[in-house]
Amino acid sequence: MGAKIKGKVVIFSVAVAFAAFGDSLGNIGDVRLKGYIGERLDMMIERHVAARDVDYITAPFKEKTERNGWWQTEFWGKWMHSSVPYLRYVSNVNWNGGGGASLEDSIERGIERILSSQEKNGYIGNYPDELRCGEGWDVWGMKYTMMGLLHYYDWEYKSENVKCKKDRAQCALEACRKLCDYVIAEIGPNGRRGRELWQTGNWAGYASSSILEPVIWLYRRTNDKKYLDFATYLVKGMTEPEAGPRLLDLALKGVSVADRNGYGNTPEKSGDYVMKHNRWKSYEMMSCYQGFLEYYGVTGRKDLFEAAVKTGNDIIKEEINLAGGCACSEAWFHGAKKQHLPYIHLQETCVTTTWMRFCEKLLEITDDARWADQIERTFYNAYLGALRSDGGEFAAYTPLTGNRWHGMNHCFMHTDCCTSNGPRGFLCFLKKLFATRGDVVTFNFYSSALVKGELSGGRKVAFDMYSLYPRTDYVRIVSHTAGAVPVRFRIPTWSAKTEVKLNGKALDGVTAGSYFTVERDWQFGDIMEVKFDMPVVAHTLGHHVAFTRGPVLLARDSRFADGDLTEPFRSGIRDGQVMPTFAAVRTPSDDVWMAFSATLPIGSHTENPEASNPSTVFFCDYASAGNTWTRANFYRTWFQIEYGPQE
Repeated sequence: MGAKIKGKVVIFSVAVAFAAFGDSLGNIGDVRLKGYIGERLDMMIERHVAARDVDYITAPFKEKTERNGWWQTEFWGKWMHSSVPYLRYVSNVNWNGGGGASLEDSIERGIERILSSQEKNGYIGNYPDELRCGEGWDVWGMKYTMMGLLHYYDWEYKSENVKCKKDRAQCALEACRKLCDYVIAEIGPNGRRGRELWQTGNWAGYASSSILEPVIWLYRRTNDKKYLDFATYLVKGMTEPEAGPRLLDLALKGVSVADRNGYGNTPEKSGDYVMKHNRWKSYEMMSCYQGFLEYYGVTGRKDLFEAAVKTGNDIIKEEINLAGGCACSEAWFHGAKKQHLPYIHLQETCVTTTWMRFCEKLLEITDDARWADQIERTFYNAYLGALRSDGGEFAAYTPLTGNRWHGMNHCFMHTDCCTSNGPRGFLCFLKKLFATRGDVVTFNFYSSALVKGELSGGRKVAFDMYSLYPRTDYVRIVSHTAGAVPVRFRIPTWSAKTEVKLNGKALDGVTAGSYFTVERDWQFGDIMEVKFDMPVVAHTLGHHVAFTRGPVLLARDSRFADGDLTEPFRSGIRDGQVMPTFAAVRTPSDDVWMAFSATLPIGSHTENPEASNPSTVFFCDYASAGNTWTRANFYRTWFQIEYGPQE
């Protein structure tokens, strides 16, 4: 049987997508990343995730002395959200990194300490009783603790590891139930504290309300209706009170995420880092929509799904920059049209990671390739740009122009939310790189990797992918699969003319921004080749210009020592213009992933014959820019364009 080609095909309905919600948390499939991206992942697991001091991040649960309303108890749950899936990863592959055994020991040690800290009433946290379930981040911390416990439950309950203790898994699940029961009794319907859950915490109820996500996880694992009833109560608080989060009606009315203050709430103007009533906080808002999507997966309540999709679309249009990042001081601010300006605290890593998770869930439900486009752009730019080159730390903020630098010390601890949250972002790329659903195989991302999967009937599939993408425009995939199976390849929106070949023969019907499907009786050794259209393109905004190549934002870096990075461009470059004078060149050092030379109209002294000539300068990928994390290493992505007298 020959190849049967389908261009833009919708294979999965939204209803069928519900099945994906039942998957184990952190299910990354059987993928072994190789090459540059694999090395970055290995270093991050070894030097960051496995190196975490679990006694240090669980100490606050033992002490219970927090009186400043801070968020120490999020660190362990975030770490578990990544450490358990990465333990699966290093257990499934012949891992080159170190720390696999110590990672498992740390997970077990952390669980032991968390379980021993639980009070008889079910509380797990660090606040004294009189301050619990009120102001501050207590409910937020319990949310992440529930997530950590459920990740552990899924790992131990389904693990074949010899160290697995099924009774410990059940203890973790029971502890999560008792913790959720505590929240219900305190601030659920007619709760002991006499307040609604959405009235606690910060940001108009966003932070506390985002507990909806693990509440649905718990319901799926227990089938206990009281947790679904509690989730319904949470949704009511997130959608109905006039001064509450208002995450449904404002989204359906088309109110942009940056403009949702003033609808029944009185926004604060103090400029404080944490605010009680404002609705512009990006991380917490997206976390709430994650909960909406989980609730929709159980109930089919379509208006919540539509609100999440409309909000995601608005974020793309109004907030996402060329690096795939967003937010100023973690707040929505119509950042897409302001990205050329030096706004403070751009691209918090927690926001970057949460945006990737939000897109991952939307991709899972809608099967719309544009959400994969968003993950890809964010991953290769804002995300990898925040990860220190040795894998040991995440920056708190990554400006589009400036320096990379260390994060904050939060809550009088030598850690912070971003370095705790950062590893979760790599999971979005890893989990969606290669996926099987039913009897269909999908490649969403392209990187050197050995990938394996299982179809609905238990049949095994495997492929070996080789590529230096996105450093190069070419991908080669070799089949280790026999038999008929549809295989889909995501064609990025930015690749206008993508070439696809099967065993050397060109295939027709490839469309940008969709999935290209090949149905055939696959043979061992069949070769798929994909060549993307990856020119350098100019983007203009507010008398500034920036350049992208495929999904990658380009930057000038002071390490090239090729002139003044602040020197203006001459007028004449158009938005969307293809720039043929860019050429790939050898990178100057191992800490630069990709480099390009470019002959460009830089400089304002056009009256001089010599100075009127264009200049040759160098660019690197945004993730490599400034990655020495020193003050002397400066980079720039947006460049000023000179003005004329008529402007």
